[in-house]
Amino acid sequence: MIGIYGGTFDPIHHGHLRAALEIAQQLDLQQVRFIPCAQPVHRAAPNVSAQQRCAMLELAIADQPKFVLDRIEIERDGPSYMVTTLQSLAEVFAEPGMVLLLGTDAFAQFCRWHEWRKILQLANLAVMHRPGEGLNFIGEEAALFAQCRVARFTQRSGQILDVAITQLDIRSTRIRQQIQHGIHPDYLTPPAVVQFIQQQGLYQRISTPAL
Repeated sequence: MIGIYGGTFDPIHHGHLRAALEIAQQLDLQQVRFIPCAQPVHRAAPNVSAQQRCAMLELAIADQPKFVLDRIEIERDGPSYMVTTLQSLAEVFAEPGMVLLLGTDAFAQFCRWHEWRKILQLANLAVMHRPGEGLNFIGEEAALFAQCRVARFTQRSGQILDVAITQLDIRSTRIRQQIQHGIHPDYLTPPAVVQFIQQQGLYQRISTPAL
């Protein structure tokens, strides 16, 4: 199967990378496609350009052959709806099948996503969580999880698998805040990404003009 990992990746960090690697290993995925969104529909716009986020992603995954940067949402006009992305990718990856990688926070909002039922017609879901973490979803998500949960994938779409992984407590928001305060993001994101951020002057403190 092909792993689909969407997000703003603003910036990409070791939390993203370690989660993707463990999912790829546990599910024996052929590849994980990192798909940076162009126009997020559930959060504020990214802090840097799409090209810069892609460049950082490319640097971060350069040494992992199963990781692929996919610019499909960056190159498409309009909001970045996952259902639209999966519909396009299904033309290429219908045979191996696709699994959409989600954290528990994202799955807890899944039934609010645009055409979420169609997403399940196109792909399986892997819900990533810490070992021992309670999966206490509520409302529609709880019912969906109970209905579609499986111990292993046996078909190309419509199933949900929870996967315990090492979830590093690293957040892009925190990295940006630290950089604004002059704290280098060493060991939070790969060295090549740190170097790129410094060279490009990304996420720097916005100076206030003198009165």
